[in-house]
Amino acid sequence: MQDKVISAAAAARMVKSGATVAITGSGGGLVEPDALFAAIERRFLDEGTPRDLTLVHALGLGDRDQRGTNRFAHDGMLRRVIGGHWTWSPRMQALAREERLEAYAFPSGAITHLLREIGAGRPGLITHVGLGTFADPRHGGGRMNSAAQDALVEVIRLDDADYLRYKPFAVDVGIVRGTYADTVGNIAFDDEPADLDGYVLALAAHNSGGIVIAQVREVVPAGTLGPRSIKIPGVLVDAVVVVPEQMQAYKTRFDAALVSRQGLRPATAPSTDPVKRVIARRAALALTDGATLNFGFGASAQVATMIAERGESSRYWMTIEQGIHGGSMIDDDRFGMAYHPDVIIDSASQFDFYSGGGLDIAFLGMAEMDQAGNVNVSRLNGNVNGPGGFIDISQNAKIVVFCGTFDAKGAEIEVTPDGVFIRRAGSIPKVIAQVAQITFSGKEAQRRGQRVLYVTERATFALTPEGVELIEIAPGVDLQRDVLSQMGFRPVMRHVGVYDKGVLA
Repeated sequence: MQDKVISAAAAARMVKSGATVAITGSGGGLVEPDALFAAIERRFLDEGTPRDLTLVHALGLGDRDQRGTNRFAHDGMLRRVIGGHWTWSPRMQALAREERLEAYAFPSGAITHLLREIGAGRPGLITHVGLGTFADPRHGGGRMNSAAQDALVEVIRLDDADYLRYKPFAVDVGIVRGTYADTVGNIAFDDEPADLDGYVLALAAHNSGGIVIAQVREVVPAGTLGPRSIKIPGVLVDAVVVVPEQMQAYKTRFDAALVSRQGLRPATAPSTDPVKRVIARRAALALTDGATLNFGFGASAQVATMIAERGESSRYWMTIEQGIHGGSMIDDDRFGMAYHPDVIIDSASQFDFYSGGGLDIAFLGMAEMDQAGNVNVSRLNGNVNGPGGFIDISQNAKIVVFCGTFDAKGAEIEVTPDGVFIRRAGSIPKVIAQVAQITFSGKEAQRRGQRVLYVTERATFALTPEGVELIEIAPGVDLQRDVLSQMGFRPVMRHVGVYDKGVLA
Protein backbone atom coordinates (compact mmCIF):
# COMPACT_ATOMS: atom_id res chain seq x y z
CA MET A 1 0.00 0.00 0.00
CA GLN A 2 2.79 2.46 0.73
CA ASP A 3 3.50 2.78 -2.98
CA LYS A 4 -0.08 4.05 -3.35
CA VAL A 5 0.67 7.06 -1.16
CA ILE A 6 1.60 9.86 -3.53
CA SER A 7 1.64 13.64 -3.57
CA ALA A 8 -1.30 15.71 -4.71
CA ALA A 9 0.77 16.86 -7.69
CA ALA A 10 1.45 13.25 -8.70
CA ALA A 11 -2.24 12.45 -8.34
CA ALA A 12 -3.12 15.36 -10.61
CA ARG A 13 -0.87 13.87 -13.30
CA MET A 14 -2.99 10.71 -13.23
CA VAL A 15 -5.93 12.68 -14.69
CA LYS A 16 -5.63 12.57 -18.47
CA SER A 17 -7.17 14.94 -21.00
CA GLY A 18 -10.59 13.81 -22.22
CA ALA A 19 -11.29 11.80 -19.05
CA THR A 20 -14.64 11.52 -17.32
CA VAL A 21 -14.00 12.53 -13.72
CA ALA A 22 -16.55 11.89 -10.96
CA ILE A 23 -16.08 13.75 -7.69
CA THR A 24 -17.62 13.57 -4.24
CA GLY A 25 -18.41 16.43 -1.89
CA SER A 26 -21.13 18.87 -0.89
CA GLY A 27 -21.39 22.59 -0.20
CA GLY A 28 -19.31 24.16 2.54
CA GLY A 29 -16.45 21.70 2.12
CA LEU A 30 -18.35 18.61 3.29
CA VAL A 31 -16.26 15.52 2.39
CA GLU A 32 -14.57 17.59 -0.33
CA PRO A 33 -11.17 16.36 -1.63
CA ASP A 34 -10.05 19.98 -1.78
CA ALA A 35 -6.28 19.44 -2.01
CA LEU A 36 -6.76 17.18 -5.03
CA PHE A 37 -9.01 19.70 -6.75
CA ALA A 38 -6.43 22.44 -6.11
CA ALA A 39 -3.62 20.28 -7.52
CA ILE A 40 -5.55 19.50 -10.70
CA GLU A 41 -6.35 23.17 -11.15
CA ARG A 42 -2.73 24.15 -10.55
CA ARG A 43 -1.52 21.68 -13.18
CA PHE A 44 -4.00 23.01 -15.74
CA LEU A 45 -3.03 26.63 -15.10
CA ASP A 46 0.70 25.80 -15.26
CA GLU A 47 0.72 23.25 -18.09
CA GLY A 48 -2.60 23.61 -19.89
CA THR A 49 -3.59 20.03 -19.09
CA PRO A 50 -5.76 18.05 -18.41
CA ARG A 51 -8.23 19.42 -20.95
CA ASP A 52 -11.68 18.54 -22.25
CA LEU A 53 -12.76 16.74 -19.11
CA THR A 54 -16.28 15.59 -18.35
CA LEU A 55 -17.03 16.44 -14.71
CA VAL A 56 -19.72 14.51 -12.84
CA HIS A 57 -20.96 15.56 -9.39
CA ALA A 58 -24.21 14.67 -7.67
CA LEU A 59 -24.27 17.48 -5.10
CA GLY A 60 -23.11 21.08 -5.22
CA LEU A 61 -19.53 21.84 -4.17
CA GLY A 62 -17.87 25.16 -3.50
CA ASP A 63 -17.72 28.43 -1.63
CA ARG A 64 -19.26 30.59 -4.38
CA ASP A 65 -15.76 31.83 -5.15
CA GLN A 66 -12.69 29.64 -5.68
CA ARG A 67 -13.18 26.23 -4.10
CA GLY A 68 -15.12 23.09 -5.00
CA THR A 69 -16.14 22.87 -8.64
CA ASN A 70 -14.87 26.44 -9.13
CA ARG A 71 -11.43 24.78 -9.37
CA PHE A 72 -12.47 23.20 -12.67
CA ALA A 73 -14.17 26.28 -14.13
CA HIS A 74 -11.53 27.33 -16.65
CA ASP A 75 -11.84 27.68 -20.43
CA GLY A 76 -10.67 24.47 -22.08
CA MET A 77 -10.44 22.43 -18.90
CA LEU A 78 -13.96 21.05 -19.23
CA ARG A 79 -15.91 19.83 -22.21
CA ARG A 80 -19.01 18.74 -20.31
CA VAL A 81 -20.51 18.94 -16.82
CA ILE A 82 -23.20 16.60 -15.49
CA GLY A 83 -24.07 18.21 -12.18
CA GLY A 84 -26.82 17.91 -9.62
CA HIS A 85 -26.39 21.37 -8.12
CA TRP A 86 -24.48 24.37 -9.49
CA THR A 87 -25.10 27.40 -7.28
CA TRP A 88 -21.97 26.97 -5.16
CA SER A 89 -19.94 27.66 -8.31
CA PRO A 90 -20.74 30.95 -10.06
CA ARG A 91 -17.69 30.45 -12.28
CA MET A 92 -19.16 27.20 -13.60
CA GLN A 93 -22.54 28.86 -14.04
CA ALA A 94 -20.87 31.55 -16.14
CA LEU A 95 -19.21 28.98 -18.41
CA ALA A 96 -22.57 27.27 -18.92
CA ARG A 97 -24.40 30.55 -19.53
CA GLU A 98 -21.78 31.62 -22.09
CA GLU A 99 -21.93 28.24 -23.91
CA ARG A 100 -18.28 27.48 -23.14
CA LEU A 101 -19.08 23.94 -22.05
CA GLU A 102 -21.90 21.41 -22.40
CA ALA A 103 -24.13 21.84 -19.34
CA TYR A 104 -26.40 19.08 -18.06
CA ALA A 105 -28.26 18.91 -14.77
CA PHE A 106 -29.98 15.88 -13.30
CA PRO A 107 -31.50 15.09 -9.91
CA SER A 108 -28.76 14.45 -7.35
CA GLY A 109 -30.23 11.10 -6.40
CA ALA A 110 -30.46 10.06 -10.04
CA ILE A 111 -26.75 10.84 -10.53
CA THR A 112 -25.80 8.98 -7.36
CA HIS A 113 -27.90 5.96 -8.31
CA LEU A 114 -26.59 6.06 -11.90
CA LEU A 115 -23.05 5.79 -10.53
CA ARG A 116 -24.15 2.73 -8.56
CA GLU A 117 -25.70 1.19 -11.67
CA ILE A 118 -22.52 1.90 -13.67
CA GLY A 119 -20.47 0.22 -10.95
CA ALA A 120 -22.78 -2.78 -10.96
CA GLY A 121 -22.59 -3.13 -14.74
CA ARG A 122 -26.30 -2.59 -15.24
CA PRO A 123 -27.82 -0.78 -18.25
CA GLY A 124 -28.13 2.63 -16.67
CA LEU A 125 -30.64 3.90 -14.11
CA ILE A 126 -34.30 3.11 -14.75
CA THR A 127 -36.47 5.22 -12.48
CA HIS A 128 -39.59 7.35 -12.19
CA VAL A 129 -37.51 10.20 -10.71
CA GLY A 130 -37.57 13.16 -13.08
CA LEU A 131 -40.72 12.31 -15.02
CA GLY A 132 -42.52 15.47 -16.08
CA THR A 133 -39.60 17.70 -15.13
CA PHE A 134 -36.83 19.29 -17.19
CA ALA A 135 -34.87 16.01 -16.83
CA ASP A 136 -37.52 14.26 -18.92
CA PRO A 137 -36.52 14.23 -22.63
CA ARG A 138 -39.98 15.58 -23.43
CA HIS A 139 -39.03 18.70 -21.45
CA GLY A 140 -35.37 19.05 -22.37
CA GLY A 141 -33.64 15.90 -21.11
CA GLY A 142 -31.48 17.74 -18.59
CA ARG A 143 -29.85 19.93 -21.25
CA MET A 144 -29.16 23.33 -19.73
CA ASN A 145 -27.62 25.19 -22.67
CA SER A 146 -27.40 25.01 -26.47
CA ALA A 147 -23.97 23.36 -26.35
CA ALA A 148 -25.53 20.30 -24.69
CA GLN A 149 -26.77 18.26 -27.66
CA ASP A 150 -26.45 14.61 -26.65
CA ALA A 151 -29.41 12.61 -25.36
CA LEU A 152 -28.25 11.35 -21.95
CA VAL A 153 -31.69 10.18 -20.82
CA GLU A 154 -34.61 8.49 -22.59
CA VAL A 155 -38.20 7.52 -21.87
CA ILE A 156 -38.94 3.80 -21.75
CA ARG A 157 -42.19 1.94 -21.22
CA LEU A 158 -42.48 -0.91 -18.71
CA ASP A 159 -45.73 -2.55 -17.56
CA ASP A 160 -47.81 0.20 -19.15
CA ALA A 161 -45.95 2.95 -17.28
CA ASP A 162 -43.34 5.50 -18.34
CA TYR A 163 -39.88 5.52 -16.78
CA LEU A 164 -36.68 7.43 -17.44
CA ARG A 165 -33.48 5.63 -18.32
CA TYR A 166 -30.40 7.68 -17.46
CA LYS A 167 -27.78 6.21 -19.77
CA PRO A 168 -24.53 4.75 -18.38
CA PHE A 169 -21.04 5.95 -19.26
CA ALA A 170 -17.51 4.93 -18.27
CA VAL A 171 -15.95 6.75 -15.32
CA ASP A 172 -12.21 7.18 -15.89
CA VAL A 173 -11.31 8.85 -12.59
CA GLY A 174 -13.08 8.82 -9.25
CA ILE A 175 -11.95 11.33 -6.62
CA VAL A 176 -13.11 10.61 -3.07
CA ARG A 177 -12.25 11.57 0.47
CA GLY A 178 -12.16 9.97 3.90
CA THR A 179 -10.50 10.54 7.24
CA TYR A 180 -8.10 7.58 7.34
CA ALA A 181 -6.53 5.13 4.92
CA ASP A 182 -4.87 2.00 6.24
CA THR A 183 -1.83 0.40 4.68
CA VAL A 184 -3.93 -1.83 2.42
CA GLY A 185 -5.95 1.09 1.07
CA ASN A 186 -9.18 0.83 3.04
CA ILE A 187 -10.80 4.24 3.57
CA ALA A 188 -12.60 5.12 6.81
CA PHE A 189 -14.87 8.13 7.35
CA ASP A 190 -14.67 8.45 11.15
CA ASP A 191 -14.45 12.26 11.32
CA GLU A 192 -16.48 13.08 8.20
CA PRO A 193 -19.90 14.66 8.93
CA ALA A 194 -21.42 12.63 6.05
CA ASP A 195 -20.61 9.64 3.85
CA LEU A 196 -22.18 11.00 0.64
CA ASP A 197 -21.52 8.95 -2.51
CA GLY A 198 -17.88 7.94 -1.98
CA TYR A 199 -18.44 4.21 -2.24
CA VAL A 200 -20.66 4.16 -5.35
CA LEU A 201 -18.37 6.67 -7.04
CA ALA A 202 -15.29 4.53 -6.36
CA LEU A 203 -17.18 1.43 -7.51
CA ALA A 204 -18.18 3.10 -10.77
CA ALA A 205 -14.62 4.20 -11.56
CA HIS A 206 -12.97 0.90 -10.59
CA ASN A 207 -15.44 -1.28 -12.46
CA SER A 208 -15.25 0.98 -15.51
CA GLY A 209 -11.54 0.21 -15.67
CA GLY A 210 -10.68 3.64 -14.32
CA ILE A 211 -8.71 4.80 -11.29
CA VAL A 212 -9.74 5.93 -7.81
CA ILE A 213 -7.80 8.60 -5.91
CA ALA A 214 -8.58 9.14 -2.24
CA GLN A 215 -7.66 12.14 -0.10
CA VAL A 216 -7.30 11.40 3.63
CA ARG A 217 -5.95 13.07 6.73
CA GLU A 218 -3.80 10.18 7.91
CA VAL A 219 -2.52 6.71 6.99
CA VAL A 220 -2.64 4.08 9.75
CA PRO A 221 -1.44 0.44 9.95
CA ALA A 222 -3.61 -2.33 8.52
CA GLY A 223 -5.93 -3.74 11.16
CA THR A 224 -6.14 -0.41 13.00
CA LEU A 225 -9.47 0.62 11.49
CA GLY A 226 -12.63 -1.05 12.67
CA PRO A 227 -14.44 -2.87 9.87
CA ARG A 228 -17.59 -0.83 10.59
CA SER A 229 -15.63 2.41 10.04
CA ILE A 230 -14.42 1.44 6.57
CA LYS A 231 -16.68 2.79 3.84
CA ILE A 232 -14.50 2.17 0.75
CA PRO A 233 -12.56 -1.12 0.58
CA GLY A 234 -8.95 -0.91 -0.49
CA VAL A 235 -9.51 -3.07 -3.57
CA LEU A 236 -11.18 -0.05 -5.16
CA VAL A 237 -8.43 2.46 -4.34
CA ASP A 238 -5.44 3.13 -6.60
CA ALA A 239 -3.80 6.13 -4.95
CA VAL A 240 -3.93 7.94 -1.63
CA VAL A 241 -2.99 11.56 -0.97
CA VAL A 242 -2.36 12.45 2.66
CA VAL A 243 -3.36 15.96 3.76
CA PRO A 244 -2.59 16.31 7.49
CA GLU A 245 -4.25 19.73 7.69
CA GLN A 246 -7.51 18.41 6.18
CA MET A 247 -10.54 20.11 7.76
CA GLN A 248 -14.04 18.76 8.32
CA ALA A 249 -15.47 21.71 6.38
CA TYR A 250 -14.25 25.06 5.12
CA LYS A 251 -14.94 26.71 8.47
CA THR A 252 -14.38 23.75 10.78
CA ARG A 253 -11.09 22.13 11.73
CA PHE A 254 -12.80 19.45 13.83
CA ASP A 255 -16.03 19.45 15.77
CA ALA A 256 -16.96 16.20 17.52
CA ALA A 257 -20.60 17.30 17.64
CA LEU A 258 -20.84 16.85 13.85
CA VAL A 259 -20.06 13.13 14.00
CA SER A 260 -21.17 11.98 17.44
CA ARG A 261 -23.12 12.87 20.55
CA GLN A 262 -19.93 14.27 22.06
CA GLY A 263 -18.93 17.91 22.01
CA LEU A 264 -20.95 21.07 22.35
CA ARG A 265 -24.25 21.30 20.54
CA PRO A 266 -24.75 25.02 19.91
CA ALA A 267 -28.08 26.56 20.76
CA THR A 268 -30.33 26.96 17.76
CA ALA A 269 -30.24 30.52 16.49
CA PRO A 270 -33.76 31.55 15.45
CA SER A 271 -34.20 33.54 12.28
CA THR A 272 -34.29 37.28 12.82
CA ASP A 273 -36.18 37.77 9.55
CA PRO A 274 -39.87 38.26 10.48
CA VAL A 275 -41.03 37.39 6.97
CA LYS A 276 -39.22 34.03 7.00
CA ARG A 277 -40.63 33.31 10.45
CA VAL A 278 -44.18 33.86 9.20
CA ILE A 279 -43.53 31.48 6.31
CA ALA A 280 -42.02 28.86 8.63
CA ARG A 281 -44.88 29.07 11.14
CA ARG A 282 -47.53 28.76 8.46
CA ALA A 283 -45.69 25.87 6.80
CA ALA A 284 -45.31 24.13 10.15
CA LEU A 285 -49.09 23.80 10.43
CA ALA A 286 -48.70 20.85 8.04
CA LEU A 287 -46.68 18.92 10.65
CA THR A 288 -48.12 15.79 12.24
CA ASP A 289 -46.64 13.88 15.16
CA GLY A 290 -44.42 10.98 14.15
CA ALA A 291 -43.96 12.22 10.58
CA THR A 292 -40.74 11.59 8.69
CA LEU A 293 -39.50 14.93 7.35
CA ASN A 294 -37.03 16.41 4.91
CA PHE A 295 -35.86 20.00 4.74
CA GLY A 296 -34.38 21.90 1.84
CA PHE A 297 -31.97 24.83 1.91
CA GLY A 298 -33.14 28.39 2.57
CA ALA A 299 -36.61 29.45 3.72
CA SER A 300 -37.84 25.87 4.12
CA ALA A 301 -34.98 25.07 6.51
CA GLN A 302 -36.44 27.64 8.89
CA VAL A 303 -39.10 25.04 9.72
CA ALA A 304 -36.37 22.75 11.09
CA THR A 305 -34.89 25.68 13.02
CA MET A 306 -38.29 26.46 14.50
CA ILE A 307 -38.86 22.83 15.54
CA ALA A 308 -35.52 22.84 17.36
CA GLU A 309 -36.25 26.24 18.90
CA ARG A 310 -39.50 24.87 20.31
CA GLY A 311 -37.77 21.76 21.66
CA GLU A 312 -40.01 19.52 19.57
CA SER A 313 -37.42 17.54 17.61
CA SER A 314 -38.41 14.28 19.32
CA ARG A 315 -41.89 14.53 17.79
CA TYR A 316 -40.58 13.93 14.25
CA TRP A 317 -38.01 11.89 12.31
CA MET A 318 -35.93 14.46 10.45
CA THR A 319 -33.66 13.82 7.46
CA ILE A 320 -31.60 15.61 4.81
CA GLU A 321 -30.38 14.29 1.48
CA GLN A 322 -26.70 14.07 2.45
CA GLY A 323 -27.59 11.01 4.53
CA ILE A 324 -28.29 12.57 7.93
CA HIS A 325 -31.10 11.43 10.23
CA GLY A 326 -31.91 13.40 13.35
CA GLY A 327 -29.76 15.89 15.19
CA SER A 328 -29.86 19.65 14.84
CA MET A 329 -29.72 20.57 11.16
CA ILE A 330 -27.37 23.40 10.19
CA ASP A 331 -28.83 26.04 7.88
CA ASP A 332 -25.92 28.06 6.57
CA ASP A 333 -22.94 27.33 4.33
CA ARG A 334 -22.62 24.00 6.14
CA PHE A 335 -26.06 22.80 5.07
CA GLY A 336 -25.90 19.02 4.83
CA MET A 337 -24.45 18.57 8.31
CA ALA A 338 -26.08 18.32 11.72
CA TYR A 339 -25.00 18.63 15.32
CA HIS A 340 -25.37 15.36 17.23
CA PRO A 341 -26.84 13.35 14.33
CA ASP A 342 -28.70 10.18 15.24
CA VAL A 343 -27.72 8.28 12.08
CA ILE A 344 -25.35 8.87 9.15
CA ILE A 345 -25.84 6.72 6.06
CA ASP A 346 -24.52 7.05 2.51
CA SER A 347 -26.46 9.30 0.18
CA ALA A 348 -27.31 6.47 -2.25
CA SER A 349 -29.17 4.73 0.56
CA GLN A 350 -30.80 7.99 1.61
CA PHE A 351 -32.06 8.58 -1.91
CA ASP A 352 -33.35 4.98 -2.00
CA PHE A 353 -35.40 5.87 1.08
CA TYR A 354 -36.77 8.96 -0.62
CA SER A 355 -37.37 7.32 -4.02
CA GLY A 356 -39.36 4.50 -2.48
CA GLY A 357 -41.76 6.86 -0.68
CA GLY A 358 -40.26 6.89 2.82
CA LEU A 359 -40.93 10.60 3.38
CA ASP A 360 -44.17 11.83 4.87
CA ILE A 361 -43.59 15.58 4.51
CA ALA A 362 -40.98 17.59 2.61
CA PHE A 363 -40.41 21.30 3.20
CA LEU A 364 -38.70 22.76 0.14
CA GLY A 365 -37.86 26.11 -1.41
CA MET A 366 -39.79 27.81 -4.20
CA ALA A 367 -38.21 30.25 -6.63
CA GLU A 368 -41.17 30.31 -9.04
CA MET A 369 -44.59 28.62 -9.16
CA ASP A 370 -47.26 28.73 -11.83
CA GLN A 371 -50.92 28.10 -12.60
CA ALA A 372 -50.30 24.39 -13.24
CA GLY A 373 -48.73 24.02 -9.80
CA ASN A 374 -45.25 23.63 -11.30
CA VAL A 375 -42.26 24.90 -9.32
CA ASN A 376 -38.90 26.04 -10.66
CA VAL A 377 -35.69 26.14 -8.65
CA SER A 378 -33.28 24.78 -11.27
CA ARG A 379 -32.89 27.56 -13.85
CA LEU A 380 -33.23 31.23 -12.96
CA ASN A 381 -32.24 34.39 -14.84
CA GLY A 382 -30.37 32.30 -17.39
CA ASN A 383 -28.25 30.61 -14.73
CA VAL A 384 -27.98 26.86 -14.25
CA ASN A 385 -28.87 26.23 -10.62
CA GLY A 386 -29.63 22.54 -10.92
CA PRO A 387 -32.16 20.72 -8.73
CA GLY A 388 -29.90 19.07 -6.15
CA GLY A 389 -32.08 16.54 -4.34
CA PHE A 390 -35.22 18.64 -4.93
CA ILE A 391 -36.74 16.34 -7.57
CA ASP A 392 -35.90 13.10 -5.76
CA ILE A 393 -37.55 14.51 -2.63
CA SER A 394 -40.50 16.51 -3.98
CA GLN A 395 -41.60 13.79 -6.38
CA ASN A 396 -41.80 11.13 -3.69
CA ALA A 397 -42.97 12.72 -0.43
CA LYS A 398 -46.60 12.19 0.50
CA ILE A 399 -47.01 15.88 1.38
CA VAL A 400 -44.91 18.66 -0.15
CA VAL A 401 -44.83 22.14 1.38
CA PHE A 402 -43.09 24.72 -0.78
CA CYS A 403 -41.85 27.74 1.15
CA GLY A 404 -40.84 31.11 -0.22
CA THR A 405 -41.61 34.80 -0.41
CA PHE A 406 -44.47 35.87 -2.67
CA ASP A 407 -42.19 38.10 -4.72
CA ALA A 408 -38.55 39.20 -4.71
CA LYS A 409 -36.23 42.21 -4.92
CA GLY A 410 -37.21 45.38 -3.15
CA ALA A 411 -40.30 44.23 -1.27
CA GLU A 412 -40.99 46.17 1.91
CA ILE A 413 -43.05 44.16 4.39
CA GLU A 414 -43.94 44.95 7.97
CA VAL A 415 -44.92 42.11 10.27
CA THR A 416 -46.75 42.98 13.49
CA PRO A 417 -48.87 40.95 15.93
CA ASP A 418 -51.88 42.28 14.01
CA GLY A 419 -50.87 41.32 10.50
CA VAL A 420 -48.57 41.35 7.49
CA PHE A 421 -48.55 44.74 5.80
CA ILE A 422 -47.16 45.06 2.26
CA ARG A 423 -45.67 48.54 2.08
CA ARG A 424 -44.10 47.95 -1.33
CA ALA A 425 -44.30 44.96 -3.68
CA GLY A 426 -41.12 43.31 -4.94
CA SER A 427 -40.09 43.98 -8.53
CA ILE A 428 -39.68 40.28 -9.43
CA PRO A 429 -42.91 38.26 -9.42
CA LYS A 430 -42.62 34.62 -8.34
CA VAL A 431 -46.24 33.48 -8.73
CA ILE A 432 -46.43 33.55 -12.52
CA ALA A 433 -48.33 32.11 -15.49
CA GLN A 434 -45.59 29.67 -16.52
CA VAL A 435 -42.31 28.82 -14.83
CA ALA A 436 -39.07 29.07 -16.78
CA GLN A 437 -38.30 25.42 -16.12
CA ILE A 438 -40.24 22.59 -14.48
CA THR A 439 -38.38 21.24 -11.46
CA PHE A 440 -41.61 20.03 -9.85
CA SER A 441 -44.53 18.97 -12.01
CA GLY A 442 -48.01 19.77 -10.75
CA LYS A 443 -49.49 17.36 -13.30
CA GLU A 444 -47.32 14.49 -12.05
CA ALA A 445 -48.16 15.36 -8.45
CA GLN A 446 -51.87 15.12 -9.26
CA ARG A 447 -51.33 11.77 -10.93
CA ARG A 448 -49.47 10.50 -7.85
CA GLY A 449 -52.08 11.84 -5.43
CA GLN A 450 -49.71 14.07 -3.48
CA ARG A 451 -50.91 16.84 -1.21
CA VAL A 452 -49.10 20.05 -2.22
CA LEU A 453 -49.05 23.43 -0.48
CA TYR A 454 -47.34 26.66 -1.55
CA VAL A 455 -46.70 28.89 1.47
CA THR A 456 -45.70 32.56 1.32
CA GLU A 457 -45.74 35.33 3.90
CA ARG A 458 -49.00 36.76 2.55
CA ALA A 459 -50.87 33.85 0.97
CA THR A 460 -51.02 30.06 0.92
CA PHE A 461 -52.12 28.00 -2.07
CA ALA A 462 -53.01 24.32 -2.53
CA LEU A 463 -52.84 22.14 -5.63
CA THR A 464 -56.26 20.76 -6.49
CA PRO A 465 -57.73 18.88 -9.49
CA GLU A 466 -59.29 22.20 -10.56
CA GLY A 467 -55.97 24.04 -10.41
CA VAL A 468 -53.99 26.10 -7.92
CA GLU A 469 -56.36 27.26 -5.20
CA LEU A 470 -55.85 30.26 -2.93
CA ILE A 471 -56.83 28.94 0.50
CA GLU A 472 -55.57 31.58 2.98
CA ILE A 473 -54.17 35.07 3.23
CA ALA A 474 -52.42 36.75 6.15
CA PRO A 475 -54.31 39.33 8.21
CA GLY A 476 -53.38 42.82 7.03
CA VAL A 477 -53.08 41.68 3.42
CA ASP A 478 -55.40 43.23 0.85
CA LEU A 479 -56.57 40.35 -1.34
CA GLN A 480 -56.82 42.29 -4.59
CA ARG A 481 -53.92 44.75 -4.20
CA ASP A 482 -51.34 42.52 -2.50
CA VAL A 483 -52.14 39.10 -3.96
CA LEU A 484 -54.38 38.84 -7.04
CA SER A 485 -52.98 41.88 -8.87
CA GLN A 486 -49.43 40.65 -8.25
CA MET A 487 -50.03 37.16 -9.71
CA GLY A 488 -49.64 35.96 -13.28
CA PHE A 489 -52.88 33.96 -13.21
CA ARG A 490 -56.27 33.86 -11.51
CA PRO A 491 -56.30 31.13 -8.85
CA VAL A 492 -59.23 28.94 -7.93
CA MET A 493 -61.05 30.61 -5.02
CA ARG A 494 -63.77 28.97 -2.97
CA HIS A 495 -63.34 29.90 0.67
CA VAL A 496 -60.28 32.07 1.36
CA GLY A 497 -59.39 31.83 5.03
CA VAL A 498 -57.12 34.01 7.14
CA TYR A 499 -53.87 32.98 8.85
CA ASP A 500 -54.22 32.33 12.55
CA LYS A 501 -52.53 35.20 14.42
CA GLY A 502 -50.29 32.65 16.10
CA VAL A 503 -48.44 32.52 12.77
CA LEU A 504 -47.46 36.16 13.29
CA ALA A 505 -46.23 35.91 16.91
